[in-house]
Amino acid sequence: MTDETPPPAPVVLLVLPAMESGGVEPGMAENTAAIVGAGGTALVASAGGRMVADVERAGGRAVTLPLNRKSPLEIWRNAARLAALIRAERVNIVHAHSRAPGWSAWLAARRTGVHFVTTYHAPYGERPRFKRLYNSVMARGEVVVAVSRHLAGLVTARHGVDPGRIRVIPRGVDPAVFDPAAVAPARMAALARAWGVPEGAPILLLPGRLTRWKGQEEMIDALARMRHRDAVVVLVGADRGRSGYARGLSALAARLGVADRVRLAGLTDDMPAALALAAIVVNASNEPEGFGRVIIEAQAMARPVIATAHGGAAETVVHGKTGWLVPPGDAAALAMALDAVLDLPAARRAQVGAHARAAVQAHYTVAAMQQAKLAVYRALLATTPARRR
Repeated sequence: MTDETPPPAPVVLLVLPAMESGGVEPGMAENTAAIVGAGGTALVASAGGRMVADVERAGGRAVTLPLNRKSPLEIWRNAARLAALIRAERVNIVHAHSRAPGWSAWLAARRTGVHFVTTYHAPYGERPRFKRLYNSVMARGEVVVAVSRHLAGLVTARHGVDPGRIRVIPRGVDPAVFDPAAVAPARMAALARAWGVPEGAPILLLPGRLTRWKGQEEMIDALARMRHRDAVVVLVGADRGRSGYARGLSALAARLGVADRVRLAGLTDDMPAALALAAIVVNASNEPEGFGRVIIEAQAMARPVIATAHGGAAETVVHGKTGWLVPPGDAAALAMALDAVLDLPAARRAQVGAHARAAVQAHYTVAAMQQAKLAVYRALLATTPARRR
C-alpha cells in the first residue's frame, strides 16, 4: 500500500458468546454504529439474544453461531464457521471480545490472514492453572484493547504483552441518554410501582447480574446494619440460570430481618429511569472489575455512587468528589458509607453528582470510545496483517 492509497473501508467481524445481557454486549451496537458511520461494514457473530436488535438498528448485521459453547471441539468447529464467514464477507478485521469465541476467532484470522484485535474486558481468574493459557487468547491481538489502566497493567504482567501493543479505551455512555433532565417522571413512577417501593423510601440500587462476586450478599448484610431503617435495596439484573443464588439472597434477607426491604427486580429496559430513582447507586463487587460500566452510567445521571476500591472503579470514582470508595467485601464499611451519604444535605449530594456527570462528559463518552476504536482499525488497515508478514 502506497502513501497515496487510502486504507480499505473497515469490514469488521465482532465476536462474542451471546447478546443477551451484561456489560460487554451494549458496546457491540455502539461499535457497530461507529464502523457503519465511517463507511464500513459491521458483522456481529454470537449465539443471539435480545440485544441483537440493537446491533441491527445501528446498521450492523447479526450472524448467529453457537459461539457460547466452550468445548475444544466446538471451538474448532466455530473457527471453521468464522473462517468461511470472513472469506464470504471479505472481512479485514476480526475483533474478539471473549475467550472461547476468541480462540475460534484467532484460529479463523490466522487461517484467512486478516487482522486480529482483542478487547480485554475483565481480570479473568487463573485457577486452575491451565486458565492462564485459556485467558491468553485475549492478549494475542495485534492490538490489545484494555478497558482500564488496571487491565492494561495486568495484561503486561500476566502475558508479557509489549505496552506498545496495548490501547486503553474505557467504555463510554451517551450523556444524552443518561441525562437526568431527559427522564420523564412517568418513567420513574412506573418503575417504582413495578418494584413496590414505598413512596419516599430511599432506594439503594445495585445493578449487575446475580452472581456472588457482584456483592449482592454484602449489600443485603449492609442494609441490615444501617441506621436508615426506611432504605430499600433494589437488585437489578438477571440471574442467568443462577436461580439457587437468587433464592439464597431472599433467604439471607429473611434471616437478617430485611426481607420486606429487598427487591430482586430482574432486568430492566429503562436503566436511566432506574438510576434516576436511586438515592445511591452501589457497586459492591468483591473482586476487581475490569471497568464497571454501571458506575459511569450512574455518574452520568448525577447520582451519588459508592463503589469498592479496586479494579476499574478506583479509576472512575474520585473519593469524595465524584463518589465514594469502600473496602471490598466489608459490609460494615459499606453500611457506614451508605448512612453517611444519606445523612448529607441534598445540596452536597447534588454537588458530587454534578462533578461526576462532568467527569463522564470529559472522559467516558460513547463518542470518545467510538473514535478511539476507529483509530485502532484505521491504523491496522494501513499495515499488513501479522499472519502475512
